[in-house]
Amino acid sequence: MPETGGLRDLKSRIPVTLVTGFLGCGKTTLINAALRSPDLSRTVVVVNEFGEVGLDQKLFARSSDSVVILENGCLCCTVRGDLVGTLNSLFHSRQAGEMPFFDNVVIESSGLAEPGPVLQAFLSEPTLDGLYRVASVVTLVDAVNWADTAREHEESVRQVALADEIRITKLDLLGDEREAAAETIRADLRRINPSATIAMVDFAPETVARLLTSRGFDAADPAADPRPWLDVVAHERTGERHDHDHDGHHGHDHHHDDRHHGHPHLEGKGIESFVLTREHALSRDELQFLLEGIAGNLGAGLLRVKGLIDIAEEPGRPAVIQGAQHLLHTMTWLDRWPDEDHRTRVVFITQGIPRNNLRDVIDLLDRVSTRTFKARTRAQKALAMARSAGEAP
Repeated sequence: MPETGGLRDLKSRIPVTLVTGFLGCGKTTLINAALRSPDLSRTVVVVNEFGEVGLDQKLFARSSDSVVILENGCLCCTVRGDLVGTLNSLFHSRQAGEMPFFDNVVIESSGLAEPGPVLQAFLSEPTLDGLYRVASVVTLVDAVNWADTAREHEESVRQVALADEIRITKLDLLGDEREAAAETIRADLRRINPSATIAMVDFAPETVARLLTSRGFDAADPAADPRPWLDVVAHERTGERHDHDHDGHHGHDHHHDDRHHGHPHLEGKGIESFVLTREHALSRDELQFLLEGIAGNLGAGLLRVKGLIDIAEEPGRPAVIQGAQHLLHTMTWLDRWPDEDHRTRVVFITQGIPRNNLRDVIDLLDRVSTRTFKARTRAQKALAMARSAGEAP
């Protein structure tokens, strides 16, 4: 796994917020609210089609081909084809002074779109990776239709699973049932995603603008703090709750108590998270062997990977890894550990792999990796000793 170069350039990458959520959840309302805030004056909003999204016509100042300059100076552009080409073109137009300067991008996805392939594109496409970085995934959840949507459309569950921020919309339409519904929905969402921030939506322009312009965690910033991004504690406690449930007990995590909710519409959706912890440093080769083995064995069921790695060749300087689906991004490095805990911790988010199977696969690959590289190290030491004694060529 090669080391990322050019950290100076990577640190200047433009942060991107991806707004997802199933059809009718309120993404257009959210974006229209944000556009009324002056805090989005240096932001580009990328949508699929103006006709589909229905942006408020009162916000338009003038337009050309596919770029609309809005009253507050924000830009909107349509994606009629390749997202990579669109963002590349926007960046170079900015550099050439052909459009107003922007330092933030918001992408409004189709209601049927899954965030996984988009995240994968930002991690794997050299053009995007050098110019942009995903700062946050914001997912909206329709309180009125959530149960049916989650039951019938797996992409809506994956939108929740990959979110950094979740906002619940349309709760006011449930009348007297809204408090009970909010408790049930929060429990559902926390079960799917143990680490995201979950809140009721606030359509105040300033609030939405802050949500959509978050700088997030920049893995290419050596001084960044990875702890909120990784949130190992949340995933570990969720794992403990699953284990207790399997044993016939009901766990209680630090986010909610789900003892009264059976989540029948989530049965079979199979979103799981697992934390691999290693007390001792891994060599670069061992890490690559382990992660490639995990990606190869979990296949399409691997939705996301993120981790902080203790690399033997770089003592005191942790590596950051992240990936979407089966693709892993090149490592970046922090200047120092954020606290006294220097253990390797990797979070895996999967779908369709029973938790016990997931644990078994990762534990087995970890043991194989450990044994393989211990044997290799012993062989290398024996060969070195033999050479020093003149017993080997």
